[in-house]
Amino acid sequence: MCFIPFAFKITYKDTQTRARTGILQTERGIIQTPVFMPVGTQATVKTLTPDEVKSLGAQIVLSNTYHLYLRPGHELIQKAGGLHKFMNWEGPILTDSGGYQVFSLAPLRRVEEEGIWFRSHIDGSEHFFTPEKVMAVQMALGADIAMTLDECIPYPATYTQTRLALRRTTSWAYRYQSALKAALAEKEQAIFGIIQGGTYQDLRRQSTRELIELDFPGYGIGGLSVGEPKEIMYEVLDYTVPLLPVHKPRYLMGVGSPDCLLEGVARGIDMFDCVLPTRLARNGTVYTSQGKLVVRNAAWAQDFSPLDPTCNCYTCRNFTRAYVRHLLNAKEVLGIRLTTIHNLFFIFNLMKNIREAIENNCFRAFKHEFLQYFKD
Repeated sequence: MCFIPFAFKITYKDTQTRARTGILQTERGIIQTPVFMPVGTQATVKTLTPDEVKSLGAQIVLSNTYHLYLRPGHELIQKAGGLHKFMNWEGPILTDSGGYQVFSLAPLRRVEEEGIWFRSHIDGSEHFFTPEKVMAVQMALGADIAMTLDECIPYPATYTQTRLALRRTTSWAYRYQSALKAALAEKEQAIFGIIQGGTYQDLRRQSTRELIELDFPGYGIGGLSVGEPKEIMYEVLDYTVPLLPVHKPRYLMGVGSPDCLLEGVARGIDMFDCVLPTRLARNGTVYTSQGKLVVRNAAWAQDFSPLDPTCNCYTCRNFTRAYVRHLLNAKEVLGIRLTTIHNLFFIFNLMKNIREAIENNCFRAFKHEFLQYFKD
């Protein structure tokens, strides 16, 4: 395969907001931004085949370094020919560093200057993640885009805690990049640095300044969507995004509700990921043009209309609320497959409409109209 360098080009800019569209070029395909990445934590978007995920509109999927490192192991995946072959996904893949997953294991982890000790949630075995280790794992997986190891802290956190985590994150980013250069692997993966700093404006500015000096191909904004009110997340984006290089992609990590997608795009975000659409689907909740609908509720037992009358997904074209509710309550796998299909189609279609609205310079009006009817 001929090598195609990672590149990002802005194609349209909204004149009323910071929203923009772009083209993200990778070896395994072109990605139109703004883009939502469905989460395939363990090398699968739960309940769906790769062909189904692609047909719904996915351009890139995200997989999790922490989970794949523990099971089945990055060495096995490398032997299989890399993650793309292992899961039979031909498009681009982004792998996170595992930092957030380790952060969520608070009782089972210990953070040091060198890295993070943690115990497996599977069997209790002890492991040590360093920037160099995380780089080696992601290289073995063969992701198109990889993330540096960061220390993600909870909300709320003190200024001292946040500053210490920022210092470690920056130090680890330097070490990650040094290890990558030593391995001569620049052409195999695009590496994104992760901005930290919690909800402290001066620390966010410091983190951004320090990571820009390392000239990463793209930047993730981490440490948000960890329990803080949405208004605070938007405020952090308002003063952080303008500091990032205009010509590089900006990735808001772990965010995926429709309202947050719109607000993120309005502030200049290009990439998003989140387990929310698929997790809600498995719990019997679907997105509609009017907001969330808990389809397993008794109110829909005799409702023979689609999940969303305005939706053209496979589920809405062929099945009713009453039938999907029956499947969910009967614990039939088809039920969560149908709700997952619907929710991902809804999100991908929303992103498509967002891109079109930006290109037609009417994004602000589109956002206002969508949020006027959509109740989260």
